[in-house]
Amino acid sequence: MIPLRIKVETEADQPFVVRLRSFEADPREQISPFDAALERVGPEGAHYAGEGGPIKVLGIDPSKVDGDVLLVNPRRGTADRLIRNTSQHNTFLVTERCDQVCLMCSQPPKKHHVDLFPYFETAALLAPEGATIGISGGEPTLFKAQLFEFLRRVLDARPDLSFHVLTNGQHFGEGDREAMGRIDLGRVAWGIPLYSREPAIHDKIVGKAGAHERLLENVALMCRLGAQIELRTVLMLPNADGLPQLARFIASTLPFIRTWAIMQMENIGFGRMNWKTLFYDSSEGFEVVGRSLDLVRSRGIDAWLYNFPLCTVPEPYRNLAPSTISDWKRAYRGECEGCSLKTRCGGFFEWHPADHGYGNLGAIQ
Repeated sequence: MIPLRIKVETEADQPFVVRLRSFEADPREQISPFDAALERVGPEGAHYAGEGGPIKVLGIDPSKVDGDVLLVNPRRGTADRLIRNTSQHNTFLVTERCDQVCLMCSQPPKKHHVDLFPYFETAALLAPEGATIGISGGEPTLFKAQLFEFLRRVLDARPDLSFHVLTNGQHFGEGDREAMGRIDLGRVAWGIPLYSREPAIHDKIVGKAGAHERLLENVALMCRLGAQIELRTVLMLPNADGLPQLARFIASTLPFIRTWAIMQMENIGFGRMNWKTLFYDSSEGFEVVGRSLDLVRSRGIDAWLYNFPLCTVPEPYRNLAPSTISDWKRAYRGECEGCSLKTRCGGFFEWHPADHGYGNLGAIQ
């Protein structure tokens, strides 16, 4: 698994953001005060120097972190790789607080919160050209004033960047019209979960009464404000049978959304705890999924399969299952050896159980 946190040594006493330059920089590229250049590599680590002072990176080949943007925590002697230069899967975890307790949550909420938006802004401004950066939590819109201002400032400064924000959609209101109007919403996609057409099922899954009603109100509001909405539905035993009903509702009532994504579960956090009661084996019960995809796509709405290994998807639908599992937590199983589609398959989450899950797996010849 690709490490997102690495060991470092620095003389600084406060956290700071730095971009590592392991090799000679492109002369056409402006050098930033936040850059640190590689001076030497020894058995004890890689030594970098920059305006912020020296930093030593331990336990990783400098070529693996060339161009990466780090948030260094001197007290802990660690650095989080906020932006990995060669990756398409860079996400800022802006908070671990959340007001929902979803049954399958892969990032169970915590009570504490540390405001890192200033560091995230610096990191985003150092991102490679044309990057799309994810914003996740917890629930980012619990701190929506900071979030909106962060998006506005970065998008104004970097016209080439875009963002994908994951949110439960519970905290938008008419009072946000002015703040959202200052954001280039054409470069922000909002990933919002809708788990069922039935309010009781959705509310039970997210652990919050009235969430379904509030969600639909806010989705309509956001679309009126010009936001791009990606509805997300994690496929589970409690909502699988109702998937076609949800598809009909989306097609008839929410045709203005940009995308509908049907997603497979992740076996970590609450998802691991509730796996046996929640996991739906789409490799042996795809019919309900295919019927739902056909319905919304026939109405001109893009619909996709996220986190579905290609061997679990019937051939006519494989073009709708892109590689979506982030590179740092993607893995392949023994069954994947010799598969002709492995290079374009998203594989499995690193922690997907080997002894229970999909009943129908195998290399595609």
